[in-house]
Amino acid sequence: MRVFPLAVVAALIMGTGIAHAQDGAVHTRSSTEMTLLDTKGAPPEVPPPHTARHAASSTLHGVVVQDPYRWLENPDDPAVQQWIKAQNGYTEHVIDTMPGNEALSKRVRALAITSTTRSAPRMAGGTLFYMQETPPQPQPVLMAQAWPDGKARALVDLNKDGGGEAITAYWPSPSGRYLAYGTAEGGSELTTIHVLDVKTGQSLADTLPYAGGGTTPQGLAWDADEHGFVYVRFPLPPSGQDVKQFNAELVHHTLGASAGSDKVVFGKGYSEVAEYRLLSSPGAKRLAVLANIGDGGAAEVYVRRDGHFQKLLGRRSNVRGASWIGQRLVLEEFAAAPRGRLLVREPSGELHVLLPPAKGAVQGVTPMGDGFAVVRSWGPDWWIDQYDDHAKFVRRVPLPKSGIGIGGIAAEHGREHALISYGGWGLPSRWVDYDTRTGKLTTVFEVKPASDAYAKIRVQRIDGVSKDGTHVPVTVLSMPGVTPNGKRPTILYSYGGFDIPITPHFVGPYLAWLERGGVLAYANIRGGNEFGEAWHAQGQKLHKQNVFDDFYAAGQALKKAHWTDTAHLGIMGGSNGGLLMGTQIVQHPTAYRAVVSMVGIYDMIRHETNFANGKYNVSEYGSVSDAAQFRATLKYSPLQNVKPKTPYPAVLMTTGANDPRVAPWQSRKFTAALQNASNSGQPILLLTRMHAGHGIGAPFAQRVGNTALALGFFAGELGLDVH
Repeated sequence: MRVFPLAVVAALIMGTGIAHAQDGAVHTRSSTEMTLLDTKGAPPEVPPPHTARHAASSTLHGVVVQDPYRWLENPDDPAVQQWIKAQNGYTEHVIDTMPGNEALSKRVRALAITSTTRSAPRMAGGTLFYMQETPPQPQPVLMAQAWPDGKARALVDLNKDGGGEAITAYWPSPSGRYLAYGTAEGGSELTTIHVLDVKTGQSLADTLPYAGGGTTPQGLAWDADEHGFVYVRFPLPPSGQDVKQFNAELVHHTLGASAGSDKVVFGKGYSEVAEYRLLSSPGAKRLAVLANIGDGGAAEVYVRRDGHFQKLLGRRSNVRGASWIGQRLVLEEFAAAPRGRLLVREPSGELHVLLPPAKGAVQGVTPMGDGFAVVRSWGPDWWIDQYDDHAKFVRRVPLPKSGIGIGGIAAEHGREHALISYGGWGLPSRWVDYDTRTGKLTTVFEVKPASDAYAKIRVQRIDGVSKDGTHVPVTVLSMPGVTPNGKRPTILYSYGGFDIPITPHFVGPYLAWLERGGVLAYANIRGGNEFGEAWHAQGQKLHKQNVFDDFYAAGQALKKAHWTDTAHLGIMGGSNGGLLMGTQIVQHPTAYRAVVSMVGIYDMIRHETNFANGKYNVSEYGSVSDAAQFRATLKYSPLQNVKPKTPYPAVLMTTGANDPRVAPWQSRKFTAALQNASNSGQPILLLTRMHAGHGIGAPFAQRVGNTALALGFFAGELGLDVH
């Protein structure tokens, strides 16, 4: 499963030379880089815990890669457990000595406590289902409401047990009579499916473990008669053994039957790293499957006919998404159109072009009225175009023209009204009822923020110019009166992978940074799909260095525009964005003052072979079994490019002990290498949360704590006035 950007998903926010092969690597520095000046937070009063180095290595394609911190990969080793405990203590000591942390943390929590929020709307049989969170409750509650005038009621509330268990996904039956939903504990994401009767609120006996999550996404499609469903499941392990998160299959479950009696209907032997998206037509009359081998790649398209799945399109068509519009399957195809075009499979079986490429990159298609809607983007701008059943343009939905991201569309084919959720940098999430006949928008729900200051946020755009001349959009957020003076404390964020875009989103508690004179910046670097699939492809595999060059260019653009300088520039990323942070640390060690990197990948050489999700990521990163890809990967892999006696910036890394997407040992090894190599005197910190994962489903307190931790660290290092 993809390694997600933490600032986008679920509003989260959270030595000596290593490799023999790196000896010839040369770091070049731009004339705009400068030596780190210790003008902010004082260096730690105590040194970091000592990390032993033990002889270990790997030989790939004739290259010996030294790995002295490999012993940190084993979490069951008492020495590793003691190391984690010592590092947590060191991190807490350093953070506690930073000035103003308490005041900033208090403000972050106050801003996080908004009015009730809603997300993930879905419509079925005239009932609207959605997730509702009332801060500071730990987890969202799954709700149901007859739309539009029915009374909302809670269906699933997991908060009574403290919030350690989270709802991972949900699937209403076609009429809305039943609801299947998944749960996972402790951040593990390994899902168990439950079923309840929506009318009575009573749970059925059905409990289905190992239903995806972590490495492969969950998925479920109801039968038309609502007597059962098809769902994603890992093969059941022998009694007493742990499940292996590979070889996911589609199995059929009949309500009331045991999980052990469920039969495989598709995917047996398909791929060790199979991923599936299940798409049902209205009334569940038809079922399509988008099947992927790992993450970030094109899908094969299958359609169920007479109980069997028949291939409709192969990967050469580069299908990235699909939706049923009535009984017509509409496919988002990119092979012949880098921005995307729509193909349609008619009920008769005919396949033809429904909608040719248009302005903007296709981000999704969904039923709307008697036709459909297409969500599009171009860089940081997002919008929705409405079409009739014959693909004739009706209108652009009259949402704000810039500065918003589309949260989702809940609609059913043939219904005149659709529900659209969206939000923006200073605009909390809101839902609008959209009349597909007249184009009228009526606000039906909006989050009340904890401050009126969000409306004052100023949004500006600048361009960075990457190494190959590519222009990279950078969105800059600030408050009135905060103008470029060359030394504004600034945080730059991006992601750069898996065709996941950086979209405008509500800054929430990060207002605490802006209102104190800080600046936030977001870069639309390659690896995402903001400009279409070509933008993504230019940041994959052998082209991955483009991602890192783009981000560096974004930081340089902030300096050139006089927003900040090296002494006041911090960078932040998570997951695949943590890899991005790692490359910036080792490729441009004196270009940034501070780095916050969450659940990141830093040892790309062992990510693929020594952690389950690494195999799923080969389609995005390429495989080190290929000699050319190995050489390219070794050149940028952060761990193998740590250099002794180098002035590395201040670094705060975080990880979760139960992370199924990125191995916690990644952070341990990189922390150890940096602590032993850096001569800047700046802190290199690691915080390991023992009851957390990648951040998906994290409880409210953990999310707020991650934000406060990051902002407190940046404030101390970049010199933000926290009072």
